[in-house]
Amino acid sequence: MKKITIIRHAKSSWEHQVIDFERPLKKRGLEDAFLVSTHLDNQIIKPDLIVSSDANRARTTAEIFIKTLNFQHIDFQTNSKLYDFSGNDLIQVIKNYDNRINHLMVFGHNFAITSFVNTYGSVIYDNVPTSGLVSIDFNIDKWKHLVPGKTVLKIFPKDLK
Repeated sequence: MKKITIIRHAKSSWEHQVIDFERPLKKRGLEDAFLVSTHLDNQIIKPDLIVSSDANRARTTAEIFIKTLNFQHIDFQTNSKLYDFSGNDLIQVIKNYDNRINHLMVFGHNFAITSFVNTYGSVIYDNVPTSGLVSIDFNIDKWKHLVPGKTVLKIFPKDLK
């Protein structure tokens, strides 16, 4: 059995004169990431690995979740291939993880996040919003055999306000 908890980065700011990769979170993004991660605290099994796009907004979102959930002792990695908007690289990254990892927590970008959730989960969402989280269980032993699984948890910021 494998599990993926996938989170779209929090709302980013367009106010700064920086390239897309370096855009920071805006105040609402910081608040929503904290809101979702706080709500998640008693609902999640600790992941074996946390991986994030290396873009500033995704990394910062991951860091908020790690701190709020007290996951500092869990291996955290960034992966440039998760700076992916189509979803093709996201799927390849997941399929190549070590099979000793049973629960993977991933922070990334849309359209890749919504596409992944709708392709591999059992519930269809029009859009996974910023700071949105979906957790999917898979009846597989090897990541390379990734097939659709069962959506077991969804937390969107608007549901908590």
